[in-house]
Amino acid sequence: MELQGKRIVLGVTGGIAAYKAAELVRLLGKQGAEVQVAMTEGATHFVTATTFQALSGKPVFTDQWDARMPNAMAHIDLSRQADLILVAPASADFIARAVHGFADDLLATMVLARECPLMMAPAMNRQMWENPATQRNVARLVTDGVHLLGPASGEQACGEVGAGRMLEPDEILEEVIAFFTPKVLAGRKVLITAGPTFEAIDPVRGITNLSSGRMGYAVARAARCAGARVTLVSGPVGFGPPQGVDRISVTSALDMHAAVMAQAAGADIFIAVAAVADYRVANVAEHKFKKDAGGMPPIELVENPDILAEVAALKDGPFCVGFAAESRNLEAYAQAKRRKKNIPLIAGNLIQDGFGGDDNRIVLFDDNGTHPLTPAPKSVIARQLVAHIADLIGKD
Repeated sequence: MELQGKRIVLGVTGGIAAYKAAELVRLLGKQGAEVQVAMTEGATHFVTATTFQALSGKPVFTDQWDARMPNAMAHIDLSRQADLILVAPASADFIARAVHGFADDLLATMVLARECPLMMAPAMNRQMWENPATQRNVARLVTDGVHLLGPASGEQACGEVGAGRMLEPDEILEEVIAFFTPKVLAGRKVLITAGPTFEAIDPVRGITNLSSGRMGYAVARAARCAGARVTLVSGPVGFGPPQGVDRISVTSALDMHAAVMAQAAGADIFIAVAAVADYRVANVAEHKFKKDAGGMPPIELVENPDILAEVAALKDGPFCVGFAAESRNLEAYAQAKRRKKNIPLIAGNLIQDGFGGDDNRIVLFDDNGTHPLTPAPKSVIARQLVAHIADLIGKD
């Protein structure tokens, strides 16, 4: 759980997006956070305090003069206990009041009296968001050190389309996790490959592999949370990129090679997680092979470029990390691959220990020896890999 032990005050203000805050409480709690909800009077017109109490397991505060606080200072006591105050949704009215330091209700007073960081996820009609007054207020918040999350663009409850939608709860969760993650790769540009490649035989058939892409996407997410600017070159997968990661979608090994080589010179770190096909079809058919026309002729294969080796050979190139998925003799094969490609670090795993699944068992091999990681979900493995990379770079 990535937020284990973190104490978060979730401020909910009046707006239709308040219903999303209920799911946000659930997601934060699922990651181990202790969530205390504080609502404005307006928010109670959209979602009841009972809903948030049931999801958080804690009584909800709405009144600045709440008698449950012996000293009548809920705005002090709640904020002093928090590692973060997150206001989601943050209405245009609340943003304006926060900018000007109003202390006319519990949540506004808590924001004014806080000693912990503050995040806001704006949510409002597109015209309210675009209004110069709101834009001035938002700019002031940023200057004051408030972390703004969004807003997103899309269809709104009023039926209009444009900027002003609150980020989805899972997106806000990702931003909160990133906020608390040590920034061991701050300022670094990281280039990552992920997923399988697909080598066409004809317009409907091809050669591919069982890589799900989950490990590469987990590494991209971990690097981004660690403060890096991440570009992810991805083969065909069935899900979207992590929050805040730039994805370049490719299909074949040649596509991936071209995309990586165009980005490699500007990267500080290159992590080759993708399961790139070693060979492609030389005689790709223009039309689908038909069984009644004599069937499929023999397939001629030619070797694909070795993307990792080419990047590792670049003058003043990035710090390179490889992956080796083997079915046996893991240490011998992984170390041989590392030496052949002349890279400082390789992560190896046996196919039967997590290829394509949600969990994995990884061993890291570098100049200092062998470093087995405890079997864990790929998100955990990815964080450990990123920390190891940061440690090696720090020693260079």
